Amino acid sequence: MVATLTRIFGVHNIALAEDVVQDAFCRALEVWKFRGVPENPAAWLMAAAKNRALDVLRRERTARTFAPELGRLLESEWTAASLIRESFGTEQMKDDELRMMFSCCHRRLPEEAQVALILNILCGFSVSEAAEAFLTSRLAMEKRIFRAKNVLAQSKKLFDIAGRDDFNNRLPAVQRALYLLFNEGYHGASPDSAVRQDLCREAIQLTSGLLEHPFAATPATYALAALMCLHGARLPARVAAGDLVSLVEQDRSKWDLPLVSQGRQYFERSAAGAGLTEYHVEAAIAFTHAMAPGAEDTDWGQIVSLYDHLMSIRPSPVVALNRAIAVAQHQGPERGLEEIRQMAGQERLRSYPFYEAAIGELELRGGRAEIAAAHFQAALALARNSMEARFLEQRVIECRHQFGPRIKT
Repeated sequence: MVATLTRIFGVHNIALAEDVVQDAFCRALEVWKFRGVPENPAAWLMAAAKNRALDVLRRERTARTFAPELGRLLESEWTAASLIRESFGTEQMKDDELRMMFSCCHRRLPEEAQVALILNILCGFSVSEAAEAFLTSRLAMEKRIFRAKNVLAQSKKLFDIAGRDDFNNRLPAVQRALYLLFNEGYHGASPDSAVRQDLCREAIQLTSGLLEHPFAATPATYALAALMCLHGARLPARVAAGDLVSLVEQDRSKWDLPLVSQGRQYFERSAAGAGLTEYHVEAAIAFTHAMAPGAEDTDWGQIVSLYDHLMSIRPSPVVALNRAIAVAQHQGPERGLEEIRQMAGQERLRSYPFYEAAIGELELRGGRAEIAAAHFQAALALARNSMEARFLEQRVIECRHQFGPRIKT
C-alpha cells in the first residue's frame, strides 16, 4: 500500500503515503471493534486507503505537487479516481512493491541504510525490530532510517525496474532485506512470538516475485529462495504445543515436503554461473539438514566445512556461533566450547539469549549441570518473548532433574 501510494503521490511525498496507510489501519481498529473483522481484511484496508487517498487529492491538489509523471491525471476528479482504482490492482501493486524495494537502494545510501529502509517501509519492521536485525541500538537505527528517508524523499522519481541502469548495483541490498525479513520471522525478536510464520511467508512470496523479473532471476536470488524454502519447510515442526523445538529434537515427519522439493529445485537452479554467495552456502547447509533422515544422520563435518566457507564470505558473530554449535555436534561439546571462547565479536551477542543458551547446552552435554543452569538462567533473563522463556525454563528444569536440587530456578 505504501509502495503504491508513493508512486501516486511521488517519492517526495513518502511521509504522506505512510500517513494514509496508517489512517487506514487506525480506521480498521475503530470499525472492526464494533463490526468485527471483515471476511477479507486486506480488501477492506485497500478500500480504506483508496478512499483516504482520494480525500487527500481533493484537499491538497492545489497545495502539493504529486508524482510528475501522473500530475495531469491527478488534476481531474474522474481521472484521479480511475488512477487510484487501477493502481490497487494485484499486478500493479506487485510492480510497485518491486519498484519501491529498488528505490530504497539509493546510491547515496550505504547498504545497511538501504536494507533498513526496505525493512521499515515495505516489511513493516518497527525501529526496534530493525535494530535487533542489525544487532545495533534503537537510537542508532532510528537515526539511520530518518536520514535514509530524507535521501529517498529528495529523489525525483521511483526507480525504473524496466531498465538495466543501476539494477545490478541495487539487487544485493534487496536480497539482503528479504533475507533479514525471513530471519526475523524464523528466529526473530518479536515480543509476541519467537516464530512468525507470516513474515516467513511474506519473505518467500517477495523473493518469488523477484524471481519473476528477468534481471533479478540471478543464481544468488535462486539460492536465497532455496534457503528460505528449506528453512521454511521446518516451521511445522519448529513449534509443538506452543513451545519451541530445537532442530535436533524436531519430528522431521512434520516437515513440509513440497516446500523441501521446491527448495531443492531452486538450489539446483542456483548452481548456474561461477559466483558463490552467502546465500549459496546457507542454502547448502539447509539442504544438508533437509536430506538427513534425523539429526544423528546429518553430515556435521560437511556442515562445519560449509560454515568455514560462510565465515570467509560474510563473517559475523552469529555465523561463528552457529559454526561452533556444528563443531560440537561433529567433535563433541568441549571442542564447541573452545570455538565459542575463541570467537571474535562476542560482545555483540551479549543481548542475544541463544548465545548464553548455546554455552549452557554444551556445558550440560559436558556433564556440568550447575554451570549449564547458570548460563540458561542468564539466557532466560534476555528472553524476548514467552515462547523463548518457556524453552529456556525447561532447560533449567532439565539441569535440576539430572543433577539434583542444588540448582535453583
